[in-house]
Amino acid sequence: MGRVHLLRPPLGFKPLFARCLKAWFSMGVGFSLAVLAAVTMILLYEIGQILCLYYSNSQMSYVMSGYLLGFSSMISGLTISLADIGYLCISSIISVSVHELGHALAAASEGIQMEYIAVFLASLFPGALVAFNHELLLALSKVSALRIYCAGVWHNAALCAVCAWALFVEPLILSPFYIHDEGPMVLDVSPTSPLSGYLSPGDVIISLDGIRINNLQEWSQMIAILTEHYENSQNHSLPGNSMKTSVGKGYCVPYSLIEESKHISLKGNETSCPDELSPFITIQCLDQAMPDDDNLEVNHQRDGGELHCLYATDILNLEKCGDGWGRIRNNRSSCLCSKDKACFVPLLSTGVAWVEIAYSNPPLQCSQLGTMRVVDDDNSRENPCVKTFVFVGDVNSMKPSVLLTSYQPRWSAKFGAHLPYVLEKFLMFTFNVSLALALLNSLPVYFLDGEAISEVIIHYLRFLSSRRRRTILQYFLLGGTVASILIIFVQVFLVLL
Repeated sequence: MGRVHLLRPPLGFKPLFARCLKAWFSMGVGFSLAVLAAVTMILLYEIGQILCLYYSNSQMSYVMSGYLLGFSSMISGLTISLADIGYLCISSIISVSVHELGHALAAASEGIQMEYIAVFLASLFPGALVAFNHELLLALSKVSALRIYCAGVWHNAALCAVCAWALFVEPLILSPFYIHDEGPMVLDVSPTSPLSGYLSPGDVIISLDGIRINNLQEWSQMIAILTEHYENSQNHSLPGNSMKTSVGKGYCVPYSLIEESKHISLKGNETSCPDELSPFITIQCLDQAMPDDDNLEVNHQRDGGELHCLYATDILNLEKCGDGWGRIRNNRSSCLCSKDKACFVPLLSTGVAWVEIAYSNPPLQCSQLGTMRVVDDDNSRENPCVKTFVFVGDVNSMKPSVLLTSYQPRWSAKFGAHLPYVLEKFLMFTFNVSLALALLNSLPVYFLDGEAISEVIIHYLRFLSSRRRRTILQYFLLGGTVASILIIFVQVFLVLL
């Protein structure tokens, strides 16, 4: 070890600033002790579940134990991309640096210089440590030592607070250059995405099934709602057939168009339309009489019979009917069709959804025309800035295959369109990694901050002998280490399963 000097007064710190630092790190002591108690209880809870002592359906333990392992719900699993690895490495460097800086500042405020800084890689991720003279640390009071040991966890928590604050004020800071919460904008579409033939970078999502989408969160929530909606609609399948209706999502089709349509018949479990046509079937309305026309074969087929093949593009701009849409008009029939029209709903395979997606391109010109937001009015059909297409398939496949952001640049150039997304992604990764690092170092595990903090805490058990305190500390650390390793294996197994 190198020669270390005890500085009096603290080098580089004025007395007032030194007192402020001590007050700051004293707050960190209380926070770190609370976190240590919390993670210890979580370890006991997880071990109890693993040993089948009791059972719980709560997902909180899974999330918290994931953080204890250095994971988070955002970066765990096998779907992490190459860009996410870059975000993860950069956020790890920042989080580790802030952690070690906290230890160094706390030690300097107590008059102790660091001996050296070590940088290393742990599972391909960067790590660091700051070494101090152990004898000088032992010479300090227990409260002073706690301030140094708890400073890393405390600074990681402060970094989390800074990231959360930055995410909160980001829309305000970027408001002179970007529009926020006026529709998610497409940044990239995967070539294998089912939306690649319709959406392109720069397009702005306006609505799903007529429901306005303002930001990325609403996009995710709407996809989850539609997924649950279609999963619950499996009982709408036609008897003896694998096809099902689109759960009340109908269109008022004129009888003149139906007369020109092609006719098909249900044969066994197969229903198909030629070319790009889609099968449709009528909804039977109790409060709407069907016209008496012997030449028009349109009826609700419950036992398998004649259907109609229509072009989806021909009916998208027609008036909607049925109770499956987000826009429900009061004091109207459930069919919402006039007497010269019939309410037709698509016939889909099981597990397939029918979703109308409205989007605008280019968003800047549409916003200047003042017509970008016109999606709920009948005039939206004639709006050149609003385009609509139907997605037929698995709703969940839309979310991971398209990259969206809640920000739209106020200029037409594509330069800088990714900046809010990159900044938001970086802040989210830094928040999660810093939180994981704080919780990880709070664990009562060998070679982590939790070991030194636990040693100081057990020292205050003055009613026990020194030997008993050392024994309790060893059992406490050994149990925490074994429990953490066991939970790691269980979590990795669940991720890989």
